[in-house]
Amino acid sequence: MHIPAPEEIRSARRRIGMTQAELAKRAGISQSMIARIERGSVDPRVSTLRLIIDVLTTAELPVIIAANLMHAPVESVSPDDSILSAVEKMDKMAFSQLPVLKEGVPVGCISEAAILSAIGEQRNQKGYHPKVRDYMEASFPTVPPEIEIETVVGILEQHHAVLVMKEGRVEGVITKHDLISLIIG
Repeated sequence: MHIPAPEEIRSARRRIGMTQAELAKRAGISQSMIARIERGSVDPRVSTLRLIIDVLTTAELPVIIAANLMHAPVESVSPDDSILSAVEKMDKMAFSQLPVLKEGVPVGCISEAAILSAIGEQRNQKGYHPKVRDYMEASFPTVPPEIEIETVVGILEQHHAVLVMKEGRVEGVITKHDLISLIIG
């Protein structure tokens, strides 16, 4: 662990716009201790420095919101599209599911599982040309663009994708794959 000099602590605190009192409260120590550490008049314990560093590091991390991570434009299909066109789009884009949008508003989603079901039924019915609406599933959850990514992570634990909506229209999409960029990026 790098042991910061008193002026490094003061500089980091000021850079993020935090007062000594705020730093002290978040670190669970007194404001007078922060002042003495920054003046260099006390040699703090390593555990105290670790608390201060953790608070400053966390405060410096940028807040990531859905709008920062979403992909746009959103590839989608219409409920009136044929299953065949959905398959072609999914194959071309290498997607396992697509949102179903009607005039920019989500009405469902179509997945590989739903398409396999359609293929099975189509074999038994000559002249049957299924539409996306016949096999679409419930829509992906929606979030506003300004929601913090931690909330989106929680939603993606239960769903394949999240649609980002603004003023009633889909603006973007976030998938589980997109979260990987947060880890490796």
